[in-house]
Amino acid sequence: MFGYHVRDHGPGPGAVLSALALGLALTLGQARAAGTGRLFVSSEKDHVVTVLDGRSLERLKDIPTGDRPRGLRFSPDHQRLYVACGDSDRIDVIEVGPLEVVAHLQVGEDPERFDLSPDGRLLYVTNEDDALLSVFDLEQRRIVQEIEVGEEPEGVLASPDGRTVYVASEVANMVHVVDTGGWTLRANILVGNRPRRFALTPDGSRLWVTAELSGSITIIDTAAERVDGEIRFRPKGFRAEDITPVGQVMTRDGRIAYVTLGGANHVAVVDVAARRVKDYILVGHRPWGVALSRDEKTLYVTNGLSDDLSVIDTASLKVRRSVPVGRVPYTVVVDD
Repeated sequence: MFGYHVRDHGPGPGAVLSALALGLALTLGQARAAGTGRLFVSSEKDHVVTVLDGRSLERLKDIPTGDRPRGLRFSPDHQRLYVACGDSDRIDVIEVGPLEVVAHLQVGEDPERFDLSPDGRLLYVTNEDDALLSVFDLEQRRIVQEIEVGEEPEGVLASPDGRTVYVASEVANMVHVVDTGGWTLRANILVGNRPRRFALTPDGSRLWVTAELSGSITIIDTAAERVDGEIRFRPKGFRAEDITPVGQVMTRDGRIAYVTLGGANHVAVVDVAARRVKDYILVGHRPWGVALSRDEKTLYVTNGLSDDLSVIDTASLKVRRSVPVGRVPYTVVVDD
């Protein structure tokens, strides 16, 4: 039975950091450098992160990384970009100013997705091959905890208060709720088939998880820690097996969610309160990654099988431009 064995790799991070270091970490977590406006796109087959100018969409640089870069995440101050390189069993650290890899973090085998603790001190990494959630202390540069979860964990999300980490197990069809106070599993919630990515409503009351093989989103009541509803996707002209939702992002006010539908080659536009699909936007082949600009006027979508980035105007819900990027683009993030 998975889920109840925790490997302790030494004293908890709170016992190691001094009060001064902790204060500095919290300050860094709250600080936010001025954004460059650039887009960063990971490429699974080219083993690079492609950097685009946010205005012109001109390619500025391809940054070589470890093999098969997938998940991307900025540090809270946006001075560093973390890159999960699954086939190199590490996370690379890119300095956003010079656009160079400056460090390699050994975070366990086959890291795919990860999240940061709200203060920026810890990385929460899903190790797909080992069915683990690894907790990596960025100051100590080592794994400090490992929590066994279901097979092939992928999606991971830290709650804004830092007390909970959610993990999606693709094979077990579960969302695991990890309590960071004692690194214990508080709940295992059965969801749709092959859960992939998370989005949390702004009030924290509902957790959305895409279920790739169910063609749906499962909605979880975070207080009750149980399923509260489901949204199914039915774009015209596609068989049910082609509708494979993976990526999602919500607007800051929690009114609209954008969900990439994989083999259905569309992005769904969802009214969050009504739990209703408002529209579908045709994009490239197999859209997975998705990100919003800070002003929420532009939506960016990575299309893994057409090797491009769709740039969508959110007012008209039309694709404004398609930009070639690396082979099999996976994640896009915006430095704004």
